[in-house]
Amino acid sequence: MIRGLRQRAERRQLMSAEAEVLDELHRLRARVPQLTGALAGSVDGLVLAQDTPGVEAEGLAALTAASLGVALRMAEATGRGGLRELLVRGERGYVATYAAGGAAVLTLLADARVNVGRLHLEGRRSASRIGELVDAALERVADQRETVRSPRPATERM
Repeated sequence: MIRGLRQRAERRQLMSAEAEVLDELHRLRARVPQLTGALAGSVDGLVLAQDTPGVEAEGLAALTAASLGVALRMAEATGRGGLRELLVRGERGYVATYAAGGAAVLTLLADARVNVGRLHLEGRRSASRIGELVDAALERVADQRETVRSPRPATERM
């Protein structure tokens, strides 16, 4: 039961960052008009915020988590270090995924005519900002847990 309460508290804190993350997704789509969708998700496949018209966000978040796992193993197996980003080019466009802090990822969908350099530049900036927002929300959860765990001394209770 305590674990369930902790998980709910974490979700609430992450959801408190949702509005700011969604704002960042909207700003990113304004800066890169060829983007057709943007999603911020947790590394385990949960949607944190999304602007993906015509695409099932939950499915995209789950696929992002799965591809992230494979990409991480590939980067490690080849001695390339920690994963920073992943780019998939299809016949009709791109799917780009960027690490966003320690607990989140940013996935972008773009037309085939997108300037890939610009996509990377703006995607990396937004991923950094989203990572800061999500990591700060998780730090607040950790601080709240610490407050609950450490009882106040008797002199403070009076």
